[in-house]
Amino acid sequence: MHKKETSLLHSKIANEMMNYINTYIDSPINIDEMALEFKISKFHFQRIFKEQMGENIYESIKSIRLQKASNLLITNQASTISKIASQCGYSSSTSFLRAFKQRFEQTPKEWRKGGYKEYSNKILHQCSSVSLIGKNYVCKEPNIVKIEKKVAYYIREKGHGNDSNKSWQKLKAWVYSNNIRNYFQIGIYHDNPIITKPEDCHYVAGIVVDEKDILKESNLPYFSLYSGLSAEFSFEGKYEDILKLIQWVYHYWLPNSGYEATTIPSYIRFFKNDYFDNSGTFVAKYYVPIIFT
Repeated sequence: MHKKETSLLHSKIANEMMNYINTYIDSPINIDEMALEFKISKFHFQRIFKEQMGENIYESIKSIRLQKASNLLITNQASTISKIASQCGYSSSTSFLRAFKQRFEQTPKEWRKGGYKEYSNKILHQCSSVSLIGKNYVCKEPNIVKIEKKVAYYIREKGHGNDSNKSWQKLKAWVYSNNIRNYFQIGIYHDNPIITKPEDCHYVAGIVVDEKDILKESNLPYFSLYSGLSAEFSFEGKYEDILKLIQWVYHYWLPNSGYEATTIPSYIRFFKNDYFDNSGTFVAKYYVPIIFT
């Protein structure tokens, strides 16, 4: 197999595994079965995942479970901590408490009582240009929309912000090289950037194309974008405004909305993207996959 084909296959394996983890995070994740599905050994499967994602598969599963739990503790006040632990794939409350405190430096009970705000502020303090939000920071109510299934070609990066301009310029070159006329740009947060250190944040920069423009051969991997119910928020501004919006959505809107966030990653659709077109600003819509509770 050529190097290009091998790289695309490895990207496909890692991406499909991430989708599987997000979809079935409340259940035991059977790595042996996934390896068999791709007709490779478990050892080779784990090596490919770490090569693509920058961490081993067990670390990713643990991170996604804890991020889901951190959201449910805020948005699902009627549920006990034990029930939330079970919803996130933990068979033991003790192991959940230990893992949660190790990740977030506080207990689930402390997090639920407001500790999440302090933790998030500490993360965002690492972005010197972000002025932290308060109760007076208010955005417009979102539209609740049904997202249709689309195909996106993408470049994945770890350490969001480090290589964003380079990634988007590569995507621009790909669009021009393949004469793609009808497309839009998305940024997907595999990790919630308001509770994940910037250097650990997995981010995907992608180009969504029309069905007629799907390429049979491409030097970029692709995946199917989430289809389903989402809350749609509009914004315009600098990059730090995106982080402030995300913080407001999770800290103020979701807990009072009657909706619950899912494990499906949130994402942005850009209409102006400073990383792509040097427009000096971002004009976009932010989508949070939700369920009605």
